Amino acid sequence: MKSLKPSQPSKASKQSKRSGPATTRAARSTAATGPIEAPVEPPPADRRSIAAAALTRARHRTLALTDCLTDKELAAQHSPLMSPLVWDLAHIGNQEELWLVRRAGGEPALRPDLDPLYDAFRHPRADRPALPLLDPEQAREYVGRVRELAARVLESADLGTGGDPLLADGFVFGMLAQHEQQHDETMLATHQLRLGEPVLHAPAPPGATDADTLPSEVLIPAGTFEMGTDTDPWALDNERPAHVVDVPEFWLDTVPVSNGDYLEFIADGGYAESRWWSPEGLRHRREADLTAPLFWHRDGDTWLRRRFGRVEPVPLDEPVLHVCWYEADAYARWAGRRLPTEAEWEKAARHDPAAGRSRRYPWGDAEPTPEHANLGQRHLRPAAAGAYPAGAAACGARQLLGDVWEWTASDFLPYPGFAAFPYREYSEVFFGPGHKVLRGGAFGVDEVVARGTFRNWDLPIRRQIFAGFRTARDAAPRDGR
Repeated sequence: MKSLKPSQPSKASKQSKRSGPATTRAARSTAATGPIEAPVEPPPADRRSIAAAALTRARHRTLALTDCLTDKELAAQHSPLMSPLVWDLAHIGNQEELWLVRRAGGEPALRPDLDPLYDAFRHPRADRPALPLLDPEQAREYVGRVRELAARVLESADLGTGGDPLLADGFVFGMLAQHEQQHDETMLATHQLRLGEPVLHAPAPPGATDADTLPSEVLIPAGTFEMGTDTDPWALDNERPAHVVDVPEFWLDTVPVSNGDYLEFIADGGYAESRWWSPEGLRHRREADLTAPLFWHRDGDTWLRRRFGRVEPVPLDEPVLHVCWYEADAYARWAGRRLPTEAEWEKAARHDPAAGRSRRYPWGDAEPTPEHANLGQRHLRPAAAGAYPAGAAACGARQLLGDVWEWTASDFLPYPGFAAFPYREYSEVFFGPGHKVLRGGAFGVDEVVARGTFRNWDLPIRRQIFAGFRTARDAAPRDGR
């Protein structure tokens, strides 16, 4: 996930120092979002409580992901692909100090010596274990002290829309809540890479009671829709501005590609058959010796997977997970289909043809609940393909939010009229053909991030992320009508 690196704007005026009670325990926002065309502006008190709840929920999760391990394991690097967990912990605090304490509160620096140490752009992940990092006790003390100061700033900051755009609608607090949750998802991926006994536990997700009755694909009619947003107060710069996109008619899988579907690709020699792979994908398949999704292995006739320290048979009905873009692309070619473009994915997820507008979520504008989607690390695995009927989009597709990130065919590029805010390093430096867009959000994504306009991106070789996919195809003239 992406790190926050502030520019050097002028500091906001100092605020009074009253501590806030909302950061002492996990809480969830119960405020519903109004219609997209005419959002109702919440009063300042509600903005404050929404921001406090989002920050508190993120911190509760951060501590749950770190307190379950020994100090030795927190300081260890479990994979060269990832940072030591103690680095993520202190980095979260450092970014909160930079943006909430210094920038939003105008307070003097608490630990300026940590700024270069926890600068994600200065130190690649593989090099971070050799840095003079804070030890776990020091890191916990630091993030706790920063949170106390940030809570005081939140109590008195002007969150109105007429002043500093960084503070408007509590944007900077929402930005930091999203940043922490993104690092929590990264830490969850580190837990998956970690070897050893299980330390994370969660109940099983719901099944899919009517999966056998669902059509294999849904038709998305041709026409325009509004992509992106100008109204979501916590949307990040790459989600803006809203713009009209014309999308030809196409068919989209009703549910993500399942493990059972993917096993058919493997059994048919999909990894060995060069014609299904792009030239770049074929090169990577050979160099990386890809033969199955990451964490899978075969024991006789049984395929097994390792999941957070547990070894178990691969569940056929779950969406496939831990495949890179090249694998997703090869499967789609094998199936006679293709990956959807980013615009196709968002139209399927958000467009409501009856109302002639784009929704905030596939099911509407109401905030996510456990009935809508598999989010927030409530479960430690995807739900069965076809679960969550209450979360279906207007087109009938399911699980477009939650369960697995979905690879799209699109490169990560700016929208027309893009403007970097509040700094270039969040999105702009990643634009180009090197990164592919993922949409939807996996089971480890929090609701503060999970919206229909949110854009994730990564290198097409990445497999440690919680990514799967669904496929699409062009609609023939009068197809299905």
